[in-house]
Amino acid sequence: MKQAEIRELSVEELQQKLAESKKEYADLKMAHSVTPLENPMQIRKTRRTVARLATELSKREQE
Repeated sequence: MKQAEIRELSVEELQQKLAESKKEYADLKMAHSVTPLENPMQIRKTRRTVARLATELSKREQE
C-alpha cells in the first residue's frame, strides 16, 4: 500500500488496515519459519506497510 493511498484513509480505516496488516505479517512470519515462502519479499513489504500505517496514525493523533 502506497503512502498516497494511506493518506486518503480515515482514522477508523487506518486502524482496521493496521490490524489486518499486523495479522498478515504474523501469519507470513509463522509460515516462513515452518517452510520457506516462495516469495520472502512479502514479509518485508508487509512489515513496511505496517510501519507506514502506524506512522500515519500517530501523525494524526499528534495533530
